[in-house]
Amino acid sequence: MQKKQQFKGGSNQNRGPRNGNRSGVYNRGNSRNKTGNRRKAYIDPSKFINKNVVQLEEKPQFDESVKFAEFGFNEAIQANLDRAGFTHPSEIQKKAIPVAMTGRDVIGLANTGTGKTIAFLMPILHQMMEQKTNNPAVLDLTSESGKSHAPRAKKSSALILAPTRELAQQIHEEFKKFGQKTGLYSALLVGGVNIQGQFRDLRRNPQIIIGTPGRVKDHLNRGSVNLNTVKFFVLDEADRMLDMGFVNDIRQIASDLPKERQTFCFSATFSAEVQKIAEELMNDAEMVSTSVNQTADHIYQDVVEFSGSADRKNQLISLLNKDEFEKVIIFGETKFGVQRLSDELEKSGISSRAIHGDKNQGQRNRVIRQFKNDEVDVLVATDVAARGLDIPNVSHVINYDIPQAYDDYIHRIGRTGRAGKSGTAYTFVPETKPQQSAKRPSDVRVGNNPRRPFKKSVPRMQGENSGKNYRANYNGKRSKRETSEG
Repeated sequence: MQKKQQFKGGSNQNRGPRNGNRSGVYNRGNSRNKTGNRRKAYIDPSKFINKNVVQLEEKPQFDESVKFAEFGFNEAIQANLDRAGFTHPSEIQKKAIPVAMTGRDVIGLANTGTGKTIAFLMPILHQMMEQKTNNPAVLDLTSESGKSHAPRAKKSSALILAPTRELAQQIHEEFKKFGQKTGLYSALLVGGVNIQGQFRDLRRNPQIIIGTPGRVKDHLNRGSVNLNTVKFFVLDEADRMLDMGFVNDIRQIASDLPKERQTFCFSATFSAEVQKIAEELMNDAEMVSTSVNQTADHIYQDVVEFSGSADRKNQLISLLNKDEFEKVIIFGETKFGVQRLSDELEKSGISSRAIHGDKNQGQRNRVIRQFKNDEVDVLVATDVAARGLDIPNVSHVINYDIPQAYDDYIHRIGRTGRAGKSGTAYTFVPETKPQQSAKRPSDVRVGNNPRRPFKKSVPRMQGENSGKNYRANYNGKRSKRETSEG
């Protein structure tokens, strides 16, 4: 039984501080257990209910009053935007890009699915191209002697950190799309893949490094990457990146960066505590916000009460068999639980795949591709998939396990209702039971231990009629008798 519980312990109870690239379960909050991980905060089930759905205004996703061409991008960058069919920016892009183009640090807050990646990627590519044109030495990645240091990226000019492999890979794909014919190269540094391939990419002297904190720190420790000339530093999904589970990794990486740099923090949520930590790494940052009502008002939300594990699974299957549940993401807490649930759904005739930290990068990519292409109907995931992934047309999100914190809940349900559409989210909660008026015997405490009220046993050496005490008492009484008789 113990072994099974240990394997099942993809939960926070048995894990030390995470390194940013091995699991979908991540840590956040001030309340932590002995291992340094956060405890699950209580969330009132009423916060999972929103039946008064706000009807979104029928307005375009992009601001048609502004064009990307008005930002004055480098010709190659603008040509790539035109080729991709990007004419008008979204609201966060319209507000953040002009600030970023001036070289000022930017904190960008926007709802999920609004194009935050473009908001920081385009200004970086533009400024790097301008530097390359005006001062080619800036992007000369060879050493002073003219010999290339392999596998050391001597002059990397931008570092972009993301909390998950999937989000890092998505940013990498965006760079390849909008960085065509610029002469700029990138390296993707994430876990779950052979590190030798990353050494090979670093030998190409990439100007942009995109990765997760754990793998970037690994390369720093190996000496395979040098961040001394980074000019642009990006924290994507900054609330998660800079929260308690990641802050030490971020600070260690930031300590290797030049102080003169431009820093970007983009996310959907940004608490005051996290903002304070972010400001430690930024200089005179300007906050740009388009976030409205934390993504929730246009999503129908309700709870599903269950009486036990079997009842919960049966109700889930009944929901998934309804016609309107076309493309569903189900969130679970542990890697083991997510995989088991996906297998059980498959046995029930529901096409399902699981994604979690125990799958290697190739497996995770294949699962996401199958779900995006509608080859499977259900994706069962840990929170590894809760941030940043752009999966269109998700009809429903189901929280099979209650999330660690309310911010996690917001990001989970943000997988549906994207790009101006409505969505639906359900959260499974246990049925409320009436409180018992009387305590059972097993609930009665003796000292600090919850035991039944048995009398404490008396140690033998303290007993009046045991061992040496008995003999001492007997001899003492006998001597008193003899004295009195004498």
